Amino acid sequence: MNNNLAARIGVWSAHHRRTAVIGWLLFVVLSTVVGGASGMVEMTESEAGSGDSARAVRILADAGLEQPAGELVLVSGDTADGWRPAARDLTAAIERTGEVSRVQPPLPSKDGREALVRFEMKGDAAGAADRVQPVLDAVRDTGRAHEGVELHQFGQASAEKWLADLLSDDMRKAEFTAVPLALGILLVAFGALVAALLPVVLALTACMAAFGLLSLASHQLHLFQTTYSVMFLVGLAVGVDYCLFYLRRERDERAAGRDAETALRIAAATSGRAVLVSGATVMLAMSGMFLSGLMLFEGFALATILVVLIAMLGSVTVLPALLAWLGDRVDAGRLPFLGRRRDGARESGAIAGAVLRPVLARPRLFAFASLAVLLALAAPAAGMKTEQLGMEKQFGSDAPLTVAHERITGAFPGGPEPARVVVTADDITAPAVTAALGGFERVTVHREKNVAEIEVPLPGDGSDSRSRRALADLREHRLPDAFDGTGATALVAGELAESVDFNDQLKKGIVPVFAFITVVTFLLMLVCFRSWVIALTSVVLNLLSVGAAYGVMTAVFQHGIGASLIGAEAVGAIEGWMPLFVLVVLFGLSMDYHVFVVSRIREAHQRGADTPAAISEGIRRTAGAVTGAAAIMVAVFAVFATLSMQDMKQMGVGLAVAVLLDATLVRMVLLPSTMSLLGHHNWPRRNQNRPTPARRSSPAGV
Repeated sequence: MNNNLAARIGVWSAHHRRTAVIGWLLFVVLSTVVGGASGMVEMTESEAGSGDSARAVRILADAGLEQPAGELVLVSGDTADGWRPAARDLTAAIERTGEVSRVQPPLPSKDGREALVRFEMKGDAAGAADRVQPVLDAVRDTGRAHEGVELHQFGQASAEKWLADLLSDDMRKAEFTAVPLALGILLVAFGALVAALLPVVLALTACMAAFGLLSLASHQLHLFQTTYSVMFLVGLAVGVDYCLFYLRRERDERAAGRDAETALRIAAATSGRAVLVSGATVMLAMSGMFLSGLMLFEGFALATILVVLIAMLGSVTVLPALLAWLGDRVDAGRLPFLGRRRDGARESGAIAGAVLRPVLARPRLFAFASLAVLLALAAPAAGMKTEQLGMEKQFGSDAPLTVAHERITGAFPGGPEPARVVVTADDITAPAVTAALGGFERVTVHREKNVAEIEVPLPGDGSDSRSRRALADLREHRLPDAFDGTGATALVAGELAESVDFNDQLKKGIVPVFAFITVVTFLLMLVCFRSWVIALTSVVLNLLSVGAAYGVMTAVFQHGIGASLIGAEAVGAIEGWMPLFVLVVLFGLSMDYHVFVVSRIREAHQRGADTPAAISEGIRRTAGAVTGAAAIMVAVFAVFATLSMQDMKQMGVGLAVAVLLDATLVRMVLLPSTMSLLGHHNWPRRNQNRPTPARRSSPAGV
């Protein structure tokens, strides 16, 4: 019997049940408690960015000149100057809160019907969102007290407060929706409550432990605020899938008449090894994000690697211990109205067999047809545009924050987020530098720090082509013309500059990341299956799935096709970090199904079946497990597509579409037709003419 590492771990766990289970519980509790006590450290603005804009923010931070959180309130009246009483009361109300400073006189618009009130939050900008609620209340109460007047607030503190509340609500929604969905799908797959609960409980405990360890690690590698959401998304999906593969194989072997110990050993040697290979592939693929040059992706990489590692270890250690302890009681709590598991497994295999018959009969036709479908879905990706979506785009056009931003930018172009130029020199008061600064308005000079700040309003809405042309002109012409020969350095920050610099770094970083994950995936598949043909096929199929996901994301979120079906709308671009993240995650996650399915195909081939028969047997035998696992992943990702944030929607749709295509069109049509066309080329030459005789008691291969 195969005695690989997974088999040895499974046997040890089965014979040391108490140690394995108690050890797991202690690990989860300690990680959660210690990590919760340490708290999470978020990255700073300069750490989140790249290029000149990040350098500019860092210069201000190092000099202790971080800009206070600025706030804007637009006061609109139904007549000219009708805003004045409300603006007067507003100024008094926000000053009474004791949380604001530098309240500027109202700035009237050109038509006199609107005015802009500017002020800053006292104290550190990083904690301003925690102190802004009294100001929000003052603005709201003032608006209610004046009929015919509208007040719209937008700023760093109010936006971050909105975002924090939204993320908290969204995470609760995701947790309370995704977990019951996963449990419901598992109930259908197994027809028994205990068998359905095991994968969910193990996945959730793996996420809890990973949350704690990530909090500890954040003191060294600072994290983006959505990193925990990403970790939960990946952790729940892979945690449930790994346990499902293992548990399904053990149940199938018991149904085939094997005793409990033999069934568990076979499951460990086959599905357990597939879990280890898949987990290693996912973690290595995720590690490619460390090559991006952006701290955002380094945090994503650390988070996903941690949760996948813990979920993988739990699946091959504590799960065998629990199965050995439960025995056939794992089928306790059977729900007869869902049907018998054996019948369900046969039906799933029968459906897969019915689909496969025409595919294997005419593989060339189906290979080209499925390839054409994937390429058609990928076509919109050729016009994909990326940017760091501003908060007004993240929340949707009807959100109060978005309405406020649009009203303010409409009345006062460049008002909400002007370009911020940071000028440094050995002597900021030198005549040449002073003369250069004199060519700009809104200049603040910090003599003791030898730093100056310039606010430069940009035309347009802050992200459109007009704004981008103005930023490029500022960087390439106005600043060089003004400061060349002065010995000063001028760097541009601000929302648009940060988005442009971030995208530029992404374009540089995606090449090494792409090269790394494709090479790593190829080498791992080569080691696992000893076939360069299968390894190359794996990479190509992954690329097709990723391309299709890109195309669907572009069509839905950039062009708005079908966006209303998930409560979204066209925003003209994809979130800047999304393409790289989706590429890496899908390259990792798609290996779940690929390794599991191809492993069973190889088992059949090593027992003496020819390639078409091996393909048919492998896919039919894995149909139930893969269908259940894919349904869970699609359901979890789809939940994120219903959340409020635009980037969460994009991530959910991209991942759900790719997994759905992987588990259906790729697994059921493109993979079998391609392998059938390749025939004996799939397998190492030394094994092509030496099939191993079939032996029911020995699980050959994975």
